[in-house]
Amino acid sequence: MARLTLLLPAASRFAGVALPPALAQALGRADRARAVPGEPELLARHFDLRPRGWPAAALTRLLDAGENEARGATWLRADPAHIRPDINGARLLGVGANLGMDQADVDALLPVLRPLFDDAGFVLDAPHPARWYLRLPAVTPLPAFAPPEQALGDDVFEHAQRDDAARRWRVLESELQITLHNHPHNAARLASGRVPVNALWFWGGGDLPDAVSADAATVYSDDPAVLGAARLGKLQGMPLPAFDQVQGAALVDLRGQRDPRALLEHWLVPAAARGEAIFDFADGLSFALHRGQRWRLWRRPMTAISG
Repeated sequence: MARLTLLLPAASRFAGVALPPALAQALGRADRARAVPGEPELLARHFDLRPRGWPAAALTRLLDAGENEARGATWLRADPAHIRPDINGARLLGVGANLGMDQADVDALLPVLRPLFDDAGFVLDAPHPARWYLRLPAVTPLPAFAPPEQALGDDVFEHAQRDDAARRWRVLESELQITLHNHPHNAARLASGRVPVNALWFWGGGDLPDAVSADAATVYSDDPAVLGAARLGKLQGMPLPAFDQVQGAALVDLRGQRDPRALLEHWLVPAAARGEAIFDFADGLSFALHRGQRWRLWRRPMTAISG
């Protein structure tokens, strides 16, 4: 039977969640392993990019504008963001899609921001309202910008780079924040019940890989970068379905799912019943399940996934 691979959030998310008996037994008998923790490392275990890395901006650019347009430049995501000052600093509270961006926002804000990048030779555009890009000269050196899922809710200064390469970006960030703070469109956003766009969040920089391969021919995900990688690798990339719609050997990206109980009920339990599956968690824990393990009668059921 074709093996199903589930990419999952950190196993620690499941702490305190009771396991259904059948799943507890299957995990107790499964082959268990630990790998390097982290979402980039998780993706690298299942997607072979050449050269190595995970240039999210280039991958999503391919999805938004096509491979020919994405080649020949270095790409950096410059997503609209909302940062709120507080007594201890300034917190990143929203980026891109979770700000409710639409084309009216792009039309109002993009023209006043573009000139700020002209002197540096960078081009800002937004083929998708929630995904904004800087086109940079090929192989432009970039600081290690934090992806938004890593920084959301944190003080932005915890993720600020302080090396020489980051200095020009700190100046740009300050100019952007002043321009956005004074822009009347943000008053219209507030009047409509949305928070202002008062920053751009830089992340995901790099060049489009030469090639991508994966073990599965079909990839299910709601992450545009994963779908871009699937398209580059000539794989079938599709939005997340219900479990019973998954056919054959497939890679299912569930990292963005927040409810551990729903993940257990709708994905892990039926995948374990299927008998051939890999559960790979973002903090490095993984389980390989196959039908022959049912004879490991001496193994006790697991009491918790995080255990």
